Amino acid sequence: MLTVQDIAASIEAWAPRWTAWEQDNVGLQIGNRRRRVRRVGVALEVTPEVVEEALRKRWDLIVTHHPVFFRPPRSITTDHAIGAMALRLAEHRIAVYAAHTNLDFAPNGVSVTLAQVLGLHDIRFLAPLRGQLQKLAVFVPSGHEGPIIDALAAAGAGIIGEYSHCTFRTPGTGTFKASVNARPFIGARGQMESADEVRLEAVVPKALADAAIERVRSVHPYDEVAYDLIPLDTPDANHGMGAMGTLPRSMSLRAFVASVGRRLKSGAVRFAGSPAMRVRRIAVCGGSGSDLIGDAIRAGADAFVTADVKYHAFHGLPAGFGLIDAGHGETEQVILRPLAEFLRRSAATRRQHIHVDVSRVPTNPVQSL
Repeated sequence: MLTVQDIAASIEAWAPRWTAWEQDNVGLQIGNRRRRVRRVGVALEVTPEVVEEALRKRWDLIVTHHPVFFRPPRSITTDHAIGAMALRLAEHRIAVYAAHTNLDFAPNGVSVTLAQVLGLHDIRFLAPLRGQLQKLAVFVPSGHEGPIIDALAAAGAGIIGEYSHCTFRTPGTGTFKASVNARPFIGARGQMESADEVRLEAVVPKALADAAIERVRSVHPYDEVAYDLIPLDTPDANHGMGAMGTLPRSMSLRAFVASVGRRLKSGAVRFAGSPAMRVRRIAVCGGSGSDLIGDAIRAGADAFVTADVKYHAFHGLPAGFGLIDAGHGETEQVILRPLAEFLRRSAATRRQHIHVDVSRVPTNPVQSL
């Protein structure tokens, strides 16, 4: 039996909540975490039409990209459209879970999927997250490193790219003198002692540091655990904003813009740059990515695909650089089918089955002639 909490945990293993922008609102928005889930709907956002679809298809949970509540509501009543939707969902016991900027920043998240849909290869993050990591250094008696490494890994520490259990150890000598109330693992109370120890280091997301320390305490042989926690500015290889990749062959900006429109089914694509210029190195960011224009230029991109670009952002671009606005919904809807497939696979790993639908309701209010 799968519950709302089980599905939330699976999503957060892929797209941890701690990676989301601080001002964002991600996670369970409506519903009971212990509610059993048999049928799930995946949608870009919740609209009254999506709610009706959920009722028709008997969904127990809607997983969305855009939150229902971007900010804490002052009231939830039928006087407002969002309140009316929330009440209708609650009355029918339909939960709503939102994976927003945490899914943007995830490996194989929105921007990486967008890059894949546009036919890019050798894809990497455009701007890896910074300031999210710390180094946890634990002092361990020599020969007792194994349980500590396992504890760190279980808490989400020591992950670098596709590798887990990543640590570095430095041998040394620790000294201590136990008080009469201590329970020394080595030596006797009241005597100066020394022991062969190892400084065991691992990177840890700062949001997980406290939990990692507690796990270490639970398996460490010493009754008093010595450790250092050091802030890092190291780029996070596992999470980032936007994506960067390469087309199989160069093409004109005009041809690339046309390809973007076809692949994303965009009614209209705005762009700046010489239509005849050649492009091959492409940066992308699903949704509103104007803040990454500078990152794309510094990364050597020939063109940058994103959405919600303001008029003045199209001015002053360097020669040989193309800026493409392909639409907010268009650049984000690419994640819906991969998200649905992820939920199916996650259930299968638990030897469970859930029915997952991708919403057929168009929620993009922007139209073009």
